Amino acid sequence: MKRFYSILILLFLSLPVLSQTSGYVLKPDRVFDGLEIQSGWEVIVEGNKIIYAGQPNARLSRNKTVVDMPGMTLMPGLIEGHSHILLHPYNETSWNDQVLKESIAERSARAVNHLRNSLMAGVTTMRDLGSEGADYADVGLKQAVEKGVIPGPRLLVAGKAMVVTGSYGPKGFRDGVEVPLGAEEADGVDDIMRITRDQIGHGADFIKVYADYRWSPEKTAAPTFTIAELKLIKEVAESSGRYVVAHASSAEGMMRAIHAGVETIEHGDGGTKEVFELMAREGVAFCPTIAAGDAITQYGGWNKGTDPEPARIQNKRRSVKLALDAGVKIVFGGDVGVFPHGGNVIELELMVEYGMSIKDAMISATSMNAEQFHLNNLGQVKSDFLADLIAVEGNPMNDISKLRQVRFVMKDGVIYKQADK
Repeated sequence: MKRFYSILILLFLSLPVLSQTSGYVLKPDRVFDGLEIQSGWEVIVEGNKIIYAGQPNARLSRNKTVVDMPGMTLMPGLIEGHSHILLHPYNETSWNDQVLKESIAERSARAVNHLRNSLMAGVTTMRDLGSEGADYADVGLKQAVEKGVIPGPRLLVAGKAMVVTGSYGPKGFRDGVEVPLGAEEADGVDDIMRITRDQIGHGADFIKVYADYRWSPEKTAAPTFTIAELKLIKEVAESSGRYVVAHASSAEGMMRAIHAGVETIEHGDGGTKEVFELMAREGVAFCPTIAAGDAITQYGGWNKGTDPEPARIQNKRRSVKLALDAGVKIVFGGDVGVFPHGGNVIELELMVEYGMSIKDAMISATSMNAEQFHLNNLGQVKSDFLADLIAVEGNPMNDISKLRQVRFVMKDGVIYKQADK
């Protein structure tokens, strides 16, 4: 019997050793690591993490699938800072009709396509700024992505978002007619505390407030919540480890939100030099959503490139310049949903057109947004960071529009798109 076992051991040792593939070695022409362009690098992925980024490493590369990327730039997946996954372009269907006439089931079905389109366009993380009348469908969609039911970016969601009574739409109905609203109304101490906690309990990752809205007699932006109310929202949100962001277009609305301690201001068209200087001092970031205004103005009849720029576009250029001059951190986030999902890079192109350097725009879309959104293991090509990576044709540092030419998408170590497939 002893001799029998010895023969078995000898037979086992004489069997050929099968090579086992474990992970990937990505070999692009260059790497944008979230801060700088690096030459001669390879990036090694095991499981859902980057284990190495640097000059070729034969030991770590052993038994891994090599993915050659000639002519391409490898970089972190884009982090979209302002989206609405449950909206589609307003030139297809108006916002009012989407909220009032499209069922939540239809809107969720559309959102599945929206999420896939953004992922295939290189967006691997997306911050959604409100379900716009679709209750907590954004939370459900986030869970579906996390479970692998549908493909899509990592999602950070706001749920219903918060407005003061009488400010938000849809409007224009006779007394006694109740319609779904695009956000949840909250007023006063008790109401605000309850609704903030309720949104958190339903799965909101952060709280979005409308610090102003177009509810003045002239239908222009005017403040909504008081500073005390905004501070209370922040206090309740922070007690659960969450933060607050503010829709604000008027100088006063922005000022109140800044004093209350919000982390980002969205839109900001009416910001003044003093407001942006205060934002810089307080460390409040600015998401200008240039692409949304650009799209809406074109839907309204502006022939871009032919007609003179209307006031809305001039105001946006002015506000972005004031923010850049003041040294405010600029968040990449185009309000995608107002324009087609998958066209997210339009915002980066406009950020550069409006005065940002290409390098700063790319940092905004990767490492800076990761830091701003408290994503400590995303936004850089770096060991122990999550393997959310994309590759584009050419060098986007020379031409930001190269980010439209996405040839490779990996999220959480899984390849979703590859040039030769």
